[in-house]
Amino acid sequence: MPQRRHLLATLAAMGLGAALPGGRRAAAQGQQRFASIYMFVPAAPGGGWDGLGRAIEQAARGGGLVGNFQFENVGGAGGSVGLPRFVAQRRGRPDSLMVAGSVMVGATLTNKTPVGIKDVTPIARLTEEASVVVVPAASDIRDIKGFFDALKANPGATNVGGGSAGGTDHIALGLMLKALGRSAKEASYVAFAGGGPAQAAIMGGQVKAGISGLSEFAEQIKGGRMRALATTGPERTDPNLPTLKESGVDVVLTNWRGVFGPPGLRPDAREALVRLMTEMHALPAWKETLRTRDWGDAFLTGPELDAFLERDRTQTEAVLKEIGLA
Repeated sequence: MPQRRHLLATLAAMGLGAALPGGRRAAAQGQQRFASIYMFVPAAPGGGWDGLGRAIEQAARGGGLVGNFQFENVGGAGGSVGLPRFVAQRRGRPDSLMVAGSVMVGATLTNKTPVGIKDVTPIARLTEEASVVVVPAASDIRDIKGFFDALKANPGATNVGGGSAGGTDHIALGLMLKALGRSAKEASYVAFAGGGPAQAAIMGGQVKAGISGLSEFAEQIKGGRMRALATTGPERTDPNLPTLKESGVDVVLTNWRGVFGPPGLRPDAREALVRLMTEMHALPAWKETLRTRDWGDAFLTGPELDAFLERDRTQTEAVLKEIGLA
């Protein structure tokens, strides 16, 4: 039986669970791996990290993999405020996960913080998402060309709201300015601790534009409270919404997100968390979540994830130095 269960789990992770008797049921409802998971979100509620944490809860509980979740949100500085708390308080705890991603890499480099992603245990990269440039619905900026014109004419007067300083949103604005012949140091960037405050500032006209993950602003765009101008991805996610690159600015940038365990995990404890994420990733409910939220499937674990994180840190540091943010 242990061998058969292992085979079922392996096939489910490969999307082949239905190949064995009972496999279809196993892919939809897995064996409970944890009675409880503590999920730490180093950002305010309402943003991309919080959204990913809640989506994991929904899929893992619905799939029978986890009994219940306990959440804690501690926002600020691209995760730099909450990260030391997670490291200090959850060290060695095998039932703990933290949501993080590329924003934390950039923010910790920009802020020169002593604690970074290197101090936690990589478990799984899960999603990848393009950012979107938006303006309030009442803005006189009608399209991405109008936004570019405003940035070129007076970057300081064109304040742009987004996530934490040094994160993906900030980097995107810096790269746009550089491509337009201006300096990233001229940017008037307003950093917010979470998606909720950023949305309120954009819709309230406190900033002239905003940049964040497409899923974070999707509801406001669909509701007509924000106007989407362009995305930062390599190709269109919406046939009516151009990319920066096809609009004449050679900038392509995506935002990855994943989960990490605390430092000091035993190898078997890390493997148990990796197995949990692998089995969740195989659930039909997770596939549907990726589809409905327009998240790219960027699943990665193990040595390949470790190598990716090292490359990402090196590349992010090079970009931040190039545009004057580090």
